[in-house]
Amino acid sequence: MKILVIAEKPDMGRNIAAVIEPGAKNQRTYIEGERYVITWAIGHLIGLAEPEAYDSKYKRWNFGDLPIIPEQFKIVPNPRTKDQLKVIGDLAKRCDRIVNACDAGREGQHIFALIQRQLKLRQPVKRLWISDLTAESIRKGFDQLRDGSEFENLTQAARARSEADWLIGMNASRAFTTKHNNLLSVGRVQTPVLALIYDRQKEIENFTSQTFYEVRATFKQPSKTYEGVWQGEERLTDKAKGEAIVAKVQGKEGKISKYEIKETKEYPYKLYDLTLLQRDANAKFGFSAKKTLDVAQALYERHKVISYPRTNSNYVTKENIDGMQKVLGMLQNGEYAELAGGAERSRVHTGNKAVCNPARVEDHHAILPTLKKPGTLSKEEQQLYDLIVRRFLAQFYPPAEYKQHTVLTVVEQETFRTNVKELLSLGWKVTLPDKDKAKSGSKTKRSTRDGDNEEQQEEVETDKPFVLDSKLPVQCRKAEVKEKETQPPKPYTEGTLLKAMESAGKQIENEELRDAMKESGLGTPATRAATIERLKQVGYVQAKGKKIELALKGRAAIELIRAAGVELLTSPEMTGQWERRLNQISRGEADPDRFLESVKKFAGLVVNKVRTQTPAAADIFGDEGARGKGKGKRTARSSSRSSSTTRASSATGSGSKRGTSTRGKSGSRSSNASNMPDDLPLPAPPPENEDGYTSSRSMTAGSSTATSNRNTSSSYEAEASISSATRTRSAASHGSASPAHTALGACPRSGCGGTIIEGKKGYGCSHFRQGCGFVIWKEFAGKSVSIQMLKALLLKGESQVLTFKRGGEAFKARIRLLDRETGKLGVEKAESQ
Repeated sequence: MKILVIAEKPDMGRNIAAVIEPGAKNQRTYIEGERYVITWAIGHLIGLAEPEAYDSKYKRWNFGDLPIIPEQFKIVPNPRTKDQLKVIGDLAKRCDRIVNACDAGREGQHIFALIQRQLKLRQPVKRLWISDLTAESIRKGFDQLRDGSEFENLTQAARARSEADWLIGMNASRAFTTKHNNLLSVGRVQTPVLALIYDRQKEIENFTSQTFYEVRATFKQPSKTYEGVWQGEERLTDKAKGEAIVAKVQGKEGKISKYEIKETKEYPYKLYDLTLLQRDANAKFGFSAKKTLDVAQALYERHKVISYPRTNSNYVTKENIDGMQKVLGMLQNGEYAELAGGAERSRVHTGNKAVCNPARVEDHHAILPTLKKPGTLSKEEQQLYDLIVRRFLAQFYPPAEYKQHTVLTVVEQETFRTNVKELLSLGWKVTLPDKDKAKSGSKTKRSTRDGDNEEQQEEVETDKPFVLDSKLPVQCRKAEVKEKETQPPKPYTEGTLLKAMESAGKQIENEELRDAMKESGLGTPATRAATIERLKQVGYVQAKGKKIELALKGRAAIELIRAAGVELLTSPEMTGQWERRLNQISRGEADPDRFLESVKKFAGLVVNKVRTQTPAAADIFGDEGARGKGKGKRTARSSSRSSSTTRASSATGSGSKRGTSTRGKSGSRSSNASNMPDDLPLPAPPPENEDGYTSSRSMTAGSSTATSNRNTSSSYEAEASISSATRTRSAASHGSASPAHTALGACPRSGCGGTIIEGKKGYGCSHFRQGCGFVIWKEFAGKSVSIQMLKALLLKGESQVLTFKRGGEAFKARIRLLDRETGKLGVEKAESQ
């Protein structure tokens, strides 16, 4: 009998067949040769069953039926690919051995395990475990097939991941959706990622820019002119003081009180793992994480010019060193001939731990170019291939060398600091494209730490010799005061979000710590791109250029989850530890059943917490996802009809545009203030429309877990219809009190006695129903009124000094509270300093 080879995708199957059975006959759904029959899955052929497979009552979404905890999880074939599953079953009947040739990783292992379980395959299994699809690697892999039993722990980890995602996604999504009558997608990984974006947005909204002043001076020695920045114990906020320093030092003689020179080396950046490649491609080319993964997969599967891209390692093993030397030889002919010709082979060897570190390689080594020369690549493929090749070549070059100059210049007891980074040798940086090489005279920021304080200091890079004589005096030729403003944190891009996901939300710059946190990241390299795409599809975020913007629906989701008392659902650290436990299961260091028991308890806890939550008002979501916009539609048909034919992502994917476009520059919008009316008795921008659906209409949406994308590790989202009882309850409580408001200060209106609370568009009095009309709008004179600014207005009657623009000219002014009865504001120019 023959040997059945099951690959993950058709292209992979054909690549394998071309090597092990070059003369085989292609039968469209399989390829048969003399010894092997090669066939393939088409991603996930099988998935976990929907809740209604356990009980028909789950077709309707009813909070009273939660939590849903299957005793034994059922699996079902994907109806769209059931024919291919039958092909595999029929072929298996005439083969006595099987080779699992699915992707060498947790998800690839899961795909094969589900096929094996569904078809009840009993044949002995061997495992093909390779990192690229070149003929040499395939041939070597078949010569060194491993026993399938070696990967049982990996299979258990994949099963635990899948079932944990089902438990959290199904129960949490149904609980929050039925309680708040709006389709809310909750997932083990996607929700903490959304929380990262939410928390960053809140930081930005609550940030109050402060004006400060910088004093710069130009100094002259006989053979050198250089600049310095005034150093004080604290930031200079008084312009008059800055001008006094300028007058004091201008034209005066000074001396160099300290001059340190330190030689430093910068070693090559590490080889790419997938996340690092996605981050660089986003920063350099604006690629989304998904686009980078898709292009990398094409380079791997179709062109066979790079190794397996879904890796989390930046290192290689001893076995890869010889291959790297051969690839260097291949690159010495063609586009990279000059760079490859200047490479030093002796720098890449088994003793170089920056490159070869087997302890840091689990499933797959770092992404490498293969021995195959690229043919015709698309523009995006060429851009990504170029990044990978240049990073590879950099390992064969010496470190870049610099002299770090630190100069303290004192004039009239005032100290100025100068940092200069003098290039001695480019080293590996010759492999960078010209635009990425630092230009002489360019200014950068470098961090210096003084005790617990970290400060960003200016540093000038130069490729010209920097020489000072510390014994000679200096002349202050010029001094000036420059006005600056503190800057808020930057919004996430996909690149910076990937970095935060990898380190479970901790902002880690140190590469060693980053490596240590890899096991505790959010998702895996293979799933992070899909998680970000999922957040876009369900209307929680949207991309604006490179920036990721939080939509009102995403804001409401996080606030409702946290208000329910299940903050752990939004915790990156918690989910990172779950991912670490899954990795431990894959190594046989943890019990999968024990892990799943803890997940089941947590799913029950989530349901119980949401059970006592007050339903939210419909208008806090800012979308029309539940009103029938987009592909998934609300319908007046019987709510008992199953809606599993409609995807949840269709129901919510197009619903965020109205909310996000109206948010603009407004400050924080809290679901806790959703009862504050938009039509408070003051002139204001027109209010947003409410969602406006009634209890007589049903909302439908769906998902098919059998057809879920293999990369989506975090979401088995809402499907089916909300029960009539839930809709009626939610509609009846539409005007009921929201969770307790946070008091931001006392209402300044005489005799009112109320407190100021946050609404959607402004900060108003809690006694508005009793007639108090005090409100301060979040948008005034082109400025966002943050909570900190609001408190200053309430306490002092004015804000700090701000920069305004009128007619193209900038001026300094404060926002003042002109009327303590109504909240009327005005702008008053600040006195010139």
